[in-house]
Amino acid sequence: MSELRPLLPPFTLETARQKARLAEDAWNSRDPERVSLAYTVTSQWRNRSLFIQGREAIVTFLTHKWQREREYRLVKEVWAFHENRIAVRFQYEYRTDEGNWFRAYGNEQWAFDAQGLMQRREASINEVPIREAERKFRWPLGPRPVDHPGLADECQ
Repeated sequence: MSELRPLLPPFTLETARQKARLAEDAWNSRDPERVSLAYTVTSQWRNRSLFIQGREAIVTFLTHKWQREREYRLVKEVWAFHENRIAVRFQYEYRTDEGNWFRAYGNEQWAFDAQGLMQRREASINEVPIREAERKFRWPLGPRPVDHPGLADECQ
């Protein structure tokens, strides 16, 4: 987090990138309660074809998600930003209980309130099956290491 100014709108390129990295790190924790604290109590989500509202529903959704999606690893990158909005693209990989690997590609649009909490998240996501040998994200579970390439660096 910026020591000069909290991560509140209006965003700069630097604070938008920091906000995206904090979101990535939280999601890579796979802790639904931790992730939910970045959202307003009444936050509205569209995740693929699912519509979710409120922190409690976010926790329930993420709990079920990470029960199905094992060894989840995510990379986010800022695509654009303006005032209280940030758009990111992302990729994540996971394994099912049956041992099948997938890579998801997506875009999110975020809108924040004045306190820096996300009040709206719209996510469009497609996933493809991959072989274990095709995985790009092999760091130990948890936050992506600082020296691991981002999407613009390598993970096209």
